[in-house]
Amino acid sequence: MTNRLHMQVWPAGVPESVEWPAGTVYDNLAKTVADHGDRPALIYHGATLSYAQMDAQVQALAGFMQHELGVAKGDRVLLYMQNSPQFVLGYYAILRADAVVVPVNPMNRHAELEHLAQDTGATVALAGQELLPFIAPVVEQGLISHVIAATYADYAAPDRDIPLPGELDTMDAKDATGPGVIRWADALERATPPRPHRATRDDLAVIPYSSGTTGQPKGCMHNHFTVNVTAWGGVAWNPSDETDVSLAVLPLFHVTGMQACMNGPVIAGGAIVLMTRWNRDVAATLIARHRVTRWRSISTMAIDMVNSPNADSYDLSSLTAIGGGGAAMPQAIARKLHDLTGLDYVEGYGLSETMAASHINPVTGPRRQCLGIPVFDVDSRVVHPDSLQELPQGEVGEIVTHGPQVFLGYWQRPEETAKSFFEMDGKPFFRTGDLGYIDPQGYFYMVDRVKRMINASGFKVWPAEVEALMHHHPDIAEVCIIGTRDPRRGETVKAVVVPQEKARAHLTADDIIGWCRAEMAAYKCPTVVEFTDALPKSGSGKVLWRELAEREAQKAGAA
Repeated sequence: MTNRLHMQVWPAGVPESVEWPAGTVYDNLAKTVADHGDRPALIYHGATLSYAQMDAQVQALAGFMQHELGVAKGDRVLLYMQNSPQFVLGYYAILRADAVVVPVNPMNRHAELEHLAQDTGATVALAGQELLPFIAPVVEQGLISHVIAATYADYAAPDRDIPLPGELDTMDAKDATGPGVIRWADALERATPPRPHRATRDDLAVIPYSSGTTGQPKGCMHNHFTVNVTAWGGVAWNPSDETDVSLAVLPLFHVTGMQACMNGPVIAGGAIVLMTRWNRDVAATLIARHRVTRWRSISTMAIDMVNSPNADSYDLSSLTAIGGGGAAMPQAIARKLHDLTGLDYVEGYGLSETMAASHINPVTGPRRQCLGIPVFDVDSRVVHPDSLQELPQGEVGEIVTHGPQVFLGYWQRPEETAKSFFEMDGKPFFRTGDLGYIDPQGYFYMVDRVKRMINASGFKVWPAEVEALMHHHPDIAEVCIIGTRDPRRGETVKAVVVPQEKARAHLTADDIIGWCRAEMAAYKCPTVVEFTDALPKSGSGKVLWRELAEREAQKAGAA
């Protein structure tokens, strides 16, 4: 039986169901260009692109990829950039070319890029100029043939008073060179019209990668329809129009930033103020200068903002909606945010497999440190993790979800896909791996995870993936990754390492950490390394990671 407890707190004025669009994600941009072509679309360091200008560049880039690089319908294209106008243009150009966006974390390094290229079969990448050194080896391996290089400063005003972060402010496109590298401006200059847009809502649109318990990250297949469900749903849940201005500081490669800070505003026709990297004073300046109305963030950004010594001088009066997810918002910070803005921070819950939110707090009655309630057409329940029997309200079990935004499965992993779903009441339910319960009003709360995961400053770190990468180190015989307490990040990554016999005398923690930084995203890298002669194992030879984790927790408790 469908869980409808939450209907008693369903927000007033919000329809119970939405008529989902029949078109593609690119069609959203085409409609906004027709309706609001002259309105500002992208605002970046003093420069503005209108929706009409944005679409003209999207078309030119799509045509270049089709005619010059041979990108065909259904081909996967890597999008490897920090937040920038080129990320947004590249995303929509890939979709306009009937291809599939593979969003890549800009913190990813060689081993991760190699896996993505091999797994997706992508031969074309769009990459930030600062990231060329990391993708160059993948080009040299013959996995990627062409990289269109974006120099973010090219889209900023020459007389900008806020510089781009760090080295990005002085990068020059003429230095974007290397095997297979094509400069962004050169690709646009060809201005080759693309072929007619042939994709339908049932064609693949985006494959975000989700790590998990089995080592290498898995691609979550989303078609235009599933992407549109959470993009349109977000606009319907917290209504927005062309007068809204969104601050896009959540990473756009991640599904929450992609939907709340890019695709949603494009549907509404509002302006997007882009931030490449988080900086609380810059964020506050942009909110005041551009009269930003909507700010989606993760709790660590909000904590940083309210703890600024300048917080009382920030003008945040234009904000009409704040919220986000990634990690629970602490009560004290939510109170400070309310004092600063007069607004409740609205939390939500979703996964790469659900293309962002499947649950959001009602805008009219948000709860703190709460996942929210199931949104449009979502049936979410709590089941026993072993028997998969539905549990009564209030009992803790695994959160499972059936809804229109649930992914089509893992890319080229039918067995993993099959394990992630089960049938109940004639419907397929996705197993989230999160433990939680439902309260009497239908709000969902999370208490723990079935799956092994470390939450470092809101970044999800999957130990099995880090272990799989670290096993490439020639001096490591065995490794187990666990979480350990960290005063700044909440939790950080610890590696318990058994060195190879030949390396015992010379291998150091710094050696391992340095190697990891070259091979994987910084947030996944262990910050603590402990050497041991042997890892604890079960009778069947499995590493008893939980035993190590409990030992670490006891140590932290004693400290």
